[in-house]
Amino acid sequence: MTARLILVRHGETEGNVVRRLDTRLPGAALTPAGEQQARELGAALARTPPVALVSSQALRARQTAALIAAATGVADRAVAGLQEVQAGDLEDRTDDAAHAVFRDTMHAWFDGDLDARIPGGESGADLLARFLPVLADLRVRYLDPQERDLGAPRGDLVVVAHGTAIRLAASALATLPGRFVAVNYLRNTGTVELVPVADGWKCVRWGTLTPPFPVDKVDRTAPAEPMG
Repeated sequence: MTARLILVRHGETEGNVVRRLDTRLPGAALTPAGEQQARELGAALARTPPVALVSSQALRARQTAALIAAATGVADRAVAGLQEVQAGDLEDRTDDAAHAVFRDTMHAWFDGDLDARIPGGESGADLLARFLPVLADLRVRYLDPQERDLGAPRGDLVVVAHGTAIRLAASALATLPGRFVAVNYLRNTGTVELVPVADGWKCVRWGTLTPPFPVDKVDRTAPAEPMG
């Protein structure tokens, strides 16, 4: 079986519970429920431990990765560039107006306008410019056949990051329908799985869904509007 890149959204946080736009490092900690979500994912991944486990530098991602590491026996490390898209002027807000601005900007990205910008924060292009090079480096290091043929260990690569960042990056890498991505949020510890192919990446799982990914296909197990 081809080794996968498994992109994991972190476990539930204190910010998620109150719908706070929480993107600035280090960010909120996991709730007890979030810790349990990470343990359960770790137990599932332990059946076939990954070759590497990395996370964003946000506290919630590092805590999620640490609990996965405890279950799998694979050391975790945090790397720069994988943090959530920065909410700028919307940071720490919980009101519906702020969420609407964030959501509308995000949907503009999925419609192809990567230059749309959160007020005082990042554009979609900004996010991809820092996120995708990290994934490209990890692919060369752990997944590309020529590297494995040189004796590198085989197995999946697990990256713990954030909902919007994962969705935008996966959409760009696997050329998924923008409207499919726009309506299919990731639950806490939900995953997107990609496999490397000759001309880029192929998405083999999005949350509970598998290909094909038509525009009207919706993961009914995911919440309507998770943040961070």
